[in-house]
Amino acid sequence: MASLMVGQPPFPLGNGYKIWEDQSFIKWNKRDPHVTLRCHDSIEASLKYWYERNKVDLSVSKSAVWNDDAVPAALENAASWVQQLPFVKSLSGYWKFFLAPNPTTVPDNFHQTAFQDPDWPTLPVPSNWQMHGFDRPIYTNFVYPFPLDPPHLPQDNPTGCYRTYFTIPKEWQGRRIILHFEAVDSAFCAWINGVPVGYSQDSRLPAEFEITDYCYQFGSDKKNVLAVQVLRWSDGSYLEDQDHWRISGIHRDVLLLAKPQVFIADYFFNSNLSDNFSHADIHVEVKIDDSRETLKDRELANYVIEAALYDTGSWYNRDGHVDLLSSNVANLTLSTPTSGSHGFNGYILVGKLEKPNLWSAEQPNLYTLVIVLKNASGYVIDCESCLIGIRQVSKAPKQLLVNGHPVVIRGVNRHEHHPRLGKTNIESCMIKDLVLMKQNNINAVRNSHYPQHPRWYELCDLFGMYMIDEANIETHGFVLSGHLKHPTEEPSWASAMMDRVIGMVERDKNHACIISWSLGNEAGYGPNHSASAGWIRGRDPSRVVHYEGGGSRTSSTDIVCPMYMRVWDILKIAKDPNETRPLILCEYSHSLGNSNGNLPEYWEAIDSTFGLQGGFIWDWADQGLLKESADGSKHWAYGGDFGDFPNDSNFCLRGLVWPDRTAHPALHEVKYVYQPIKVSLREGILKIKNNNFYETTEEMEFSWAVHGDGCELGSGILSFAVIEPQSSFDIEWKSGPWYSLWASSDAEEIFLTIVTKILHSTRWVEAGHIISSTQVQLPAKREIVPHFIKPKDVALSTEVLGDIINIKQQNLWEIKLNVRTGMLESWKVEGAPIMNEGIFPCFWRAPTDNDKGGEQTSYCSRWKAARIDSLSFITESCSILTRADNLVKIAVVYLGVVKGEDGSFKEGKSNALFNIDMIYTIYGSGDIIIESNVKPNSDLPPLPRVGVEFHLEKSVDRIKWYGRGPFECYPDRKASAYIGFYEQTVAGMHVPYIVPGESGGRADVRWVTFQNKDGLGIYASVYGNSPPMQMNASYYRTAELDRATHIEKLIKGDDIEVHLDHKHMGLGGDDSWTPSVHDKFLVPPVPYSYSIRLCPITAATSGYDNYKSQLQN
Repeated sequence: MASLMVGQPPFPLGNGYKIWEDQSFIKWNKRDPHVTLRCHDSIEASLKYWYERNKVDLSVSKSAVWNDDAVPAALENAASWVQQLPFVKSLSGYWKFFLAPNPTTVPDNFHQTAFQDPDWPTLPVPSNWQMHGFDRPIYTNFVYPFPLDPPHLPQDNPTGCYRTYFTIPKEWQGRRIILHFEAVDSAFCAWINGVPVGYSQDSRLPAEFEITDYCYQFGSDKKNVLAVQVLRWSDGSYLEDQDHWRISGIHRDVLLLAKPQVFIADYFFNSNLSDNFSHADIHVEVKIDDSRETLKDRELANYVIEAALYDTGSWYNRDGHVDLLSSNVANLTLSTPTSGSHGFNGYILVGKLEKPNLWSAEQPNLYTLVIVLKNASGYVIDCESCLIGIRQVSKAPKQLLVNGHPVVIRGVNRHEHHPRLGKTNIESCMIKDLVLMKQNNINAVRNSHYPQHPRWYELCDLFGMYMIDEANIETHGFVLSGHLKHPTEEPSWASAMMDRVIGMVERDKNHACIISWSLGNEAGYGPNHSASAGWIRGRDPSRVVHYEGGGSRTSSTDIVCPMYMRVWDILKIAKDPNETRPLILCEYSHSLGNSNGNLPEYWEAIDSTFGLQGGFIWDWADQGLLKESADGSKHWAYGGDFGDFPNDSNFCLRGLVWPDRTAHPALHEVKYVYQPIKVSLREGILKIKNNNFYETTEEMEFSWAVHGDGCELGSGILSFAVIEPQSSFDIEWKSGPWYSLWASSDAEEIFLTIVTKILHSTRWVEAGHIISSTQVQLPAKREIVPHFIKPKDVALSTEVLGDIINIKQQNLWEIKLNVRTGMLESWKVEGAPIMNEGIFPCFWRAPTDNDKGGEQTSYCSRWKAARIDSLSFITESCSILTRADNLVKIAVVYLGVVKGEDGSFKEGKSNALFNIDMIYTIYGSGDIIIESNVKPNSDLPPLPRVGVEFHLEKSVDRIKWYGRGPFECYPDRKASAYIGFYEQTVAGMHVPYIVPGESGGRADVRWVTFQNKDGLGIYASVYGNSPPMQMNASYYRTAELDRATHIEKLIKGDDIEVHLDHKHMGLGGDDSWTPSVHDKFLVPPVPYSYSIRLCPITAATSGYDNYKSQLQN
């Protein structure tokens, strides 16, 4: 085998020896991994390149595309990335492509120059071929998409054959030509003009081959032919069992690099800050590639290596011409040669930078490092450069420090995902991700679960984002095998695993944003991980190592990094005196559909507990793929929609944003718990704390507003001295400018909202952006008493016709109620139909994804086992208690029952799951007071909801409410939704989760109105001692939300379904595979009593006035 790796190539791939099924054969003729090379030939060109390349900001994100326009945009983008790089050429474009069923059926000699390919279709490169009609995407979580039989693979192994043509520019004469693949999934071999030049695995890292001797040079009348054979599956696929779409091909760019005969091949920047951070000692390792194979001690006899740092931050603060060379702040000189780390056999440049501007996510100050190689005449023959940041990552007991500060990780996991392109990247889309993250107070990203596009790292350096860079290793599916060891325990997989770790570190080692390396994800734990951790610690002691496998507390991780651990359990670890490492959740708050409950509970613990330092939410974007329906429309597809098997259905839809990066409502909650300015009111003291570690509040504006019962009482700017990082400003709330408004108001509830805005535009946001806001309730001025109306002595007329009692007040309103069933059959206001069905009890909701998690122990399974989903309400009795001139009182007793095996209802209280007593008191004013007493069976599981349901005419589609909003919120996800007065349409209330379920609710509603375009409708509010309600209104019935598997398959009902809930269960989200709603957000099966007020409303009246009429002074 060793001879194969250094001797003759094992081509063609169909010669009987399956190199793609040999885990010890991972590459052939492949150059050593290294940093991204720019191949300039002057310092000025390098600086100009970075001057232009750094001009990225919010405006670029506005050109992000997520539909079919992304296909040409990706090609244009790949070409743009090599602009101002005269010795780098992109081969992006449309290549000839043929998909064979397996490696043994590829066209004979397709790699030869004489092969005829005119009949082949074309495929854009970069791309995944499944995104262009070849083969099919497969989504699985951790079940391998082929039989688990390492290192063997199925005969059905789609194999892509690519061909393209290129010429060598005149300016490249005499240079060495290097073929560079940024990433190919999963294994491939390449030929130049029929000559095999290399083989590689690892779907997320570059592969590079020197092709100088195989190319037709400038002046030849022949075009060079590049042929590539890509296998969908290889033994490397056993190490790539990540939870995402399994799609294949050349998904990042292919480049040609032209280098001089002797060139800078690699370099490693390090800085060592003094104790007081007043200066930094600079240390740069440089590796030279000399085609003459000169001995190292003679290599520089005719060459000179120099390096310098340039202050990138000074380039954009001047008007007119910028002298880039004048930004030099440090020069580095060659040090005495040493052996270097891990056998490094290069050269060391050293220097010193005084008063460095430190890099952090809050203040991403950057410099440009330029390294030059000169010949004996002093002429620059090669020049390499990159952005670097001066920062220090270190450890302290229970703390991870950046520049000496225990920064808090407010993070998110991010897959590379584009709904149209798959794994192919567009810069504007990456910037869109970063802009949204920064605007929502996210300061850290974990590259899940593989190294990502090189430009992503530069952008994170520029925008300021802490990063965990993760090796492309996951073997989660091995947990399903009882007889196979994880590869980490097998010596035969050691080199493959180590190669992936080394390749990641060597490519990305100069990026300031990376504060931690990760050994991979969910790959068990064993000797191969220990070896990789040891190699990283030796190669790069300037960062920490992260790995969750093996229980998140092995010797191979410097961070305790559990996933989906409950709040009470992370607190135990933090308080364990024997655990000296910080705890940072590598994954938490699983964002599957309508989720992300309990976030405030996590952050109350993190913000108040030493040793807890944050975490990374799972995950950033819904991984839906754009798919065309039979009618030509497009929708977002998930696992199984392409006929893929095995699949894990919609488990890929776990983002804080939709595939097109529209924000889920939960992102508001993330922004709130992650906000850097925290406000609290305790014991009469309003505390405003700056939780930043580097930024003061000098560039922020604080404003306040006070609202009483939903109406603004006043607002203004809040002025105080600058708050330093990790400091606070305290004020007695009675000393604030809002006190006089509070004192003079007769409102029952008064809320103070403090808003923090950015004064000046930044790279990621425009001036005026709100970075933090908090609403606190001011103390009550008086004792809160029950809400009752004072009935007016208004006469009403009643008429009984059969089972219907008709109740009305002149031509103002009319109600028809069935005295046999107790149901309200119609309600008209000024002759306009408003309500057409109701009012009846409701305990069921359309299950969310979290409700379904846990198989037989899931809430949904337990609900259905108890048959809460198939309840029918039998009217045991309905009687008119009072029929007077100014009121009618009706009592109804409902039994919630289910059908027996014979299809009949088992009546009687002993067979009922619920007993509900409802009393309607209908006044001449049109007010209806509903008093409900609910008695569930005590052996029922926690209930989805306890409330009432009714149906409105479709025309009654305008909603106003006083409660939490304006966006969707639920009992365990409402901290960011402030109490206020809001308006919305029924259509606007709907939240289009890709898989429908319970959605669109609004929490803590005091009152709500439903009106048509003429202002006619009904008002509803809490009454008596009842607490605020959970409110929902939708064109889609609960049964329809439960039935439809895709949002585009929903069918609107004939009316509007309204729910007013006394109790509504939380969403959960600690994970999505066990019941995870916290106890305080469950609805236990115990008796409940509550009251609701309903009344007609017209354009001349308002919900606010109605509400005030029932507040007792």
